Amino acid sequence: MPAEAIWIEDLSALLPPVPPDSIVSRTVFAGAGVKATLFGFAAWQELTEHTAAVPAALHFLRGRAQLTLGGNAAAATPGTWVYLPAHLPHTVSADEEVVMLLLLLRPDSSE
Repeated sequence: MPAEAIWIEDLSALLPPVPPDSIVSRTVFAGAGVKATLFGFAAWQELTEHTAAVPAALHFLRGRAQLTLGGNAAAATPGTWVYLPAHLPHTVSADEEVVMLLLLLRPDSSE
């Protein structure tokens, strides 16, 4: 593999066990243009409405969750991928234990 490549066989394995009534997170990569953070939600845990200053993408790896994206409700299941423009109000509420990858997309300074 090239030196600049990063290979993670199982992202979910990088999270510690999720205690009941908790949300855990771990940054797995931070580089030019992107920051990748894993989140583990215990069942019924929620990130209340918030926004991000930069565009973001959510990728659900395990579990089921309810999303509210700019006032529109949607369900997320394993494999769901969502792009969020900067400043879009959103919530994430876990129906069961959930593992989600958050990608914060930062503008490339070379553009």
